[in-house]
Amino acid sequence: MTELLILGGGFAGLWAALVARRRGLDCGRNIDIALISDSEYLTIKPRLYEANPERLRVPLRPVLETVDVHLIKNRVARIDAKSRLVVGDDQHQSWSYDRLVLALGNVSAPFSVPGWQHAFNLNNWPAAMRFDEHLRRCVADKKQLNLVVVGGGFTGIEIALELPDRIKAVSDYSIAQAAKITLLDRADVIGPELGSNPRPAIEAAIMEAGIDLKLGAQIHRLDPLGVTLASGQRIAADAIIISTGLLANPLTEQIDARRDDKGRLIVKPDLQVAGVPGVYAAGDVAHAAVDDDGHIALMSCQHAMIMGRFAGYNAASDILGQSTTPYRQERYVTCLDLGRSGAVFTTGWDRQVEHTGAAAKQMKTRINRQVIYPPEGSKQDILRASSLYRDGN
Repeated sequence: MTELLILGGGFAGLWAALVARRRGLDCGRNIDIALISDSEYLTIKPRLYEANPERLRVPLRPVLETVDVHLIKNRVARIDAKSRLVVGDDQHQSWSYDRLVLALGNVSAPFSVPGWQHAFNLNNWPAAMRFDEHLRRCVADKKQLNLVVVGGGFTGIEIALELPDRIKAVSDYSIAQAAKITLLDRADVIGPELGSNPRPAIEAAIMEAGIDLKLGAQIHRLDPLGVTLASGQRIAADAIIISTGLLANPLTEQIDARRDDKGRLIVKPDLQVAGVPGVYAAGDVAHAAVDDDGHIALMSCQHAMIMGRFAGYNAASDILGQSTTPYRQERYVTCLDLGRSGAVFTTGWDRQVEHTGAAAKQMKTRINRQVIYPPEGSKQDILRASSLYRDGN
């Protein structure tokens, strides 16, 4: 039996494993910890809108094995919380556990429009690679590109504004300048979930980039050559990228517990799944309060990393017979990449704008290229970075 089994090798799962290891050692115990993932890599998902996605993965094994966490490459088919058993997709491998952390991540929400299969998404590394290869083929075959992004939320905005530089990265300036990029959303304003404060900076960036923004757009169907709107308008497209929402990994449906409208499991303050002893949830599969004001963690790297820390700490504490600690993440920031217009950095749930332009871009670059990457170095270096709190205490 594995004392602590973690499902998922994303940000939440990785940090759960690292912090659990340190928690055990701090209490004088070398807890048996294993992490099951269908990939041996951590995908840097917040950067998948960028060019050259082949570089946006980090090997998990060197980090985990340095701190004696066993990485098991396998797909999970069944979770039996009553028997405390996880079964692999070939049905021949199974793992029993004492405590379980669910950190299975998300999947793209269904896009129920005829022809959806003709579109791309950038929600995972294989999908991002498929789009990148398609874009390269389009550039090689055409001098005039037409690209459509469906979904004007956080990710859709970043993708649309990055496309000129993505085209330039695989062709030249003239083709990038000539490309027609259309951003569609059914809402009446751009980025409604981002609030009104950063909207002027977003609108200015879209205008400066020459993107054709169509709001209140209802899509009738997609096909290999473009998009047809409910109004009858036809928009030609060499590629359609969909960014219209996320759901919790459907494996969590095997847990007999309450969940929200995104499929996320309702958790107690210490991230234990309500009504399911021994099972903790973190990241995109957890519906967790971040503060006492009713704010709920978003499906984001920002929340997954900290939730993972708390889930690992508390699962290890549970094994050790120690008290658990309520998850809290009261500081919330948003840093939205605006392509050639820099970025916009906001603080708080009302998203007060603190920085725009080049200054915000520097912050976005630091977050994307340093802050969200796993720790490196010796066992001591990694353990030092693997505290419950980021300051090392």
